Amino acid sequence: MVASTVDLAFRTKEGSQATTQETDDVVQYGKALREQQFLFDPNFRNLNHGSFGTIPRAIQAKLRDYQDQAEARPDHFIRYREKELLDESRAAVAKVLNAPVETVVFVSNATLGVNTVLRNLSWADDNKDEILYFDTLYGGCAKTVDYIVESSYGRVSSRCIPLTYPCEDDEVVTAFNNAVAASRAEGKRPKVCVFDVVSSLPGIRFPFEAITAACKEHNILSCIDGAQGIGMVHLDMTTLDPDFFVSNCHKWLHVPRGCAVFYVPLRNQPLMRSTLPTSHGFVAADASTQRVNPLPPNGKSEFVNAFEFVGTLDNSPYLCVKDSIRWRKEVLGGEDIILAYQEELARRGGAKVAEFLGTRLFENKSGTLGRCAMVNVGLPIAIEGDGSGLEDGKVRDEDADGLPQVPRGDVGLVTNWIQKKLIEEYGTWVSLFLYRGRWWGRLSAQVYLGLEDFEWVGEPLKDLCARAAKGEYK
Repeated sequence: MVASTVDLAFRTKEGSQATTQETDDVVQYGKALREQQFLFDPNFRNLNHGSFGTIPRAIQAKLRDYQDQAEARPDHFIRYREKELLDESRAAVAKVLNAPVETVVFVSNATLGVNTVLRNLSWADDNKDEILYFDTLYGGCAKTVDYIVESSYGRVSSRCIPLTYPCEDDEVVTAFNNAVAASRAEGKRPKVCVFDVVSSLPGIRFPFEAITAACKEHNILSCIDGAQGIGMVHLDMTTLDPDFFVSNCHKWLHVPRGCAVFYVPLRNQPLMRSTLPTSHGFVAADASTQRVNPLPPNGKSEFVNAFEFVGTLDNSPYLCVKDSIRWRKEVLGGEDIILAYQEELARRGGAKVAEFLGTRLFENKSGTLGRCAMVNVGLPIAIEGDGSGLEDGKVRDEDADGLPQVPRGDVGLVTNWIQKKLIEEYGTWVSLFLYRGRWWGRLSAQVYLGLEDFEWVGEPLKDLCARAAKGEYK
């Protein structure tokens, strides 16, 4: 067998560890794994795993089996069997996160988890509470902050912390500390900070460990949006000890959409009064208004019980978590090997694309931004202008002036045209974004990809950027 194009240790069939130089009896990452284990169209290369994730054939079979069981005996499965399987998945994911099993439940996606936190927190009537967040926060979560502010009728405000990448991790911490000081100097009370594990666009590792620690120092609640998290970077809830953490399992853990693990330590579970929407697990504080829960009693905590049943939904993805974790161990070699492969492939693959395009990677001097499974490559195209009025308010990129340029008013047209042509002509898709007056492409590294896939994508990007610069998008 031919091993992956990135030389790492892989798990042999006997379960021992061996390098690609020592044996041919290794797990085949890359194209072979893609063709044998996954469901992709053979004419499509998925370099955008970070948006929607995907599942192997084995997990699709488990998903359908759970759905079939639910249809065969609905009451038996939904009322009883599903709860047992759910507990097994909670135990499995708790082990990956190094978290007590009683602190983890499931929600449909990370955005819902962030909503659950912010909509359950109470805001003081003195109008001093404030929500802090960074300008790289995912748009859906940033809009959630906007809604909380709007619907609070003045009781809570928000404060965006701007960052200018590629900055160093300690600069991010400094920006946070300065924002806290500014908030308090203005008579505000910073109550909670929402931040990433790995930001969406650009796809970079955020110093979430350091910001969590800084939140503790300032007595501010930490709410971590780990939409890009579990299955991509190492996570340890016992060591990290955030106040709230949510991470999509359907992105990097090979779990069906949509499923996210929601971690709340015991100390904060009383703050999460309700699921979204409120369902049978809710227990009113007023004892005189207690209502009957028609579901079988289970003796679990109020927090865990509330999230077990949130209306009649297809919870089959939640049940697949334990199966996906097992598949990743038995077929791929386990979490440590997977994470190491993805990060190395992102670094090496991204470097090859940048070299081919004659550009550079989105990285800081210490190399911490790329400690994940996504890489951002500069594209050979920029926006006309001197840097004033940039879409993100940042200083114009130092390399932008030497690139072919398109009118500022055509930014949306160019972005959409390139992405559509990638699908129509090349059978792939790359997340494009603007930063400091130029375009960047975010590429995902996964076990079903190899260096040859990154080498391949350089030509489509180079071709479409050149055609866009000539105005073909018009």
